[in-house]
Amino acid sequence: MIPRYSLPEMTNLWTDDNKFATWLEVEIATCEAWVKLGRMPVAAVKRIRSRAAFSAKRILKIEETVKHDVIAFLTDVGNSVGPDAKYIHFGLTSSDVLDTATALTLKRSGELLLTRTKALMSEIRKKAHRYKYQPKVGRTHGVHAEPTSLGLTFAVWYSEMSRNLDRLRKAVDTISVGKMSGAVGTFANIDPRVEKYVCARLGLKPAPVSTQIVQRDRHAEFIWALTMIATSLEKFALEIRHLQKTEVLELEEGFSKGQKGSSAMPHKKNPITCEQMCGQARLLRGNLIAALENIPLWHERDISHSSVERVIFPDSTILLDYMLFKFAQVIRDLVVYPRNLRANLDRTGGLIYSGRLLLVLTDRLGSREAAYTLIQRAAHSAWKEGSSFKKVLMADPEISGRFTATELKSLFDYKPYLSHVDTIFKRVFK
Repeated sequence: MIPRYSLPEMTNLWTDDNKFATWLEVEIATCEAWVKLGRMPVAAVKRIRSRAAFSAKRILKIEETVKHDVIAFLTDVGNSVGPDAKYIHFGLTSSDVLDTATALTLKRSGELLLTRTKALMSEIRKKAHRYKYQPKVGRTHGVHAEPTSLGLTFAVWYSEMSRNLDRLRKAVDTISVGKMSGAVGTFANIDPRVEKYVCARLGLKPAPVSTQIVQRDRHAEFIWALTMIATSLEKFALEIRHLQKTEVLELEEGFSKGQKGSSAMPHKKNPITCEQMCGQARLLRGNLIAALENIPLWHERDISHSSVERVIFPDSTILLDYMLFKFAQVIRDLVVYPRNLRANLDRTGGLIYSGRLLLVLTDRLGSREAAYTLIQRAAHSAWKEGSSFKKVLMADPEISGRFTATELKSLFDYKPYLSHVDTIFKRVFK
């Protein structure tokens, strides 16, 4: 059973308390690196590690005066440490701490999203196998085309989410990069070995080259990966929304005990979560635009990106975390109507089998053009009159004389259309 969504795990990564704790993690790791290089006393760093503390409330109060978040943080931490505070932030610039800590937080949030993605894929996989041979009508341009299987619909979704999983893994790797290279990236006041140690200590990689900041194409790629997942969820949700329409009703979102669909119409059961997925994906796409706009900055750095990131990083990761959780619930609780799936398969009176008829008649007439003309004429006549396609074919002497009744009946069977489902499943679920 999928539990009720709870915010803390992802949301806590983006609280002020966790932000300052991550900054402190970076600062202490830097002190440890200086110890390794013989530039700081071992005892001093031990005292820093044991005494360092902060209060988010105090830091924000100090920031009101100094108008600088890192200085406010260092002031508050320094008060708790005492004389050894002189070693904290040695050789660093603010962005060394900020960007390295941000990388760490994005990496951790990305790892949570990887877990959520896998959980959703597990639910989709179960549905794919359960409905592997469940026939349904395939639609192109919104119009009935040829038979397919409901299991294949889920297999398509699973395959797409597999690609999304790969994209997210790569994006997490891309974003897991820190820098401790100073004010303009030249290591003027810090040893490159400090950067190497700190990044290794935190599970990050050093940026091969940086300015005052890690370059924002990395962050844009991360938000892009999140947006791709969100847009896939929108695609799946949109399909469910269509298939829940009253005149279709092949699928339906689960409807819990006590749930109400409308304040005015007691009969309503609406695809509300899928509609939410479609709306929330729009927010992610908007955040992607903002992330892309953050790539071009002045020279070695300006701070036009900073205010944007304070919004789009927590909002994007928390929102996608929620979307993945909720859509896994949708898939798990999805109601399937096999009777309606079959009724819709037969709704056109057999028109969906015209493709197979075309191939056989082409072979017997020796002309695809002639076969197409005959079958199209019969199909349009059957559709206009609302009659059985098979009956119209049998009444046409130019066609009926080419088939026995048994042959014609065999061409109006969905099973041959599903003959390669196993092959496709082996490709997808290898």
